[in-house]
Amino acid sequence: MPPSCTRCASLRTLNLETAQRVGVVGSTLLGSAIGAWRATAMTGPLSLAITRFPLAKLPAALMGAVAGGQTGSRIAHSLFEQWLPLGNGTPRLCLSCGQAFRYPYPPLASAY
Repeated sequence: MPPSCTRCASLRTLNLETAQRVGVVGSTLLGSAIGAWRATAMTGPLSLAITRFPLAKLPAALMGAVAGGQTGSRIAHSLFEQWLPLGNGTPRLCLSCGQAFRYPYPPLASAY
């Protein structure tokens, strides 16, 4: 069960560490797709682009995908850094009021 918000006591909170991982991976994939598409954009008629993909543009598409993926990853990482509050514990975001807070880790259980 998620912890309640410290401002509004709502139980609708999101773990920001998980959201950051998903966001960085998604931004990397989207940036790769955009980079590859921009590197291989056809300037000629559309009928030639549909019939076959020129293999000579494959290295350019790969370089565009790598550059776009790195850019997407950096952007997502920097955006999430602005959201993460300072301190120890798991960063949480309240979906009701928008407050970012840290929920303390549960205490370690004693073996005895």
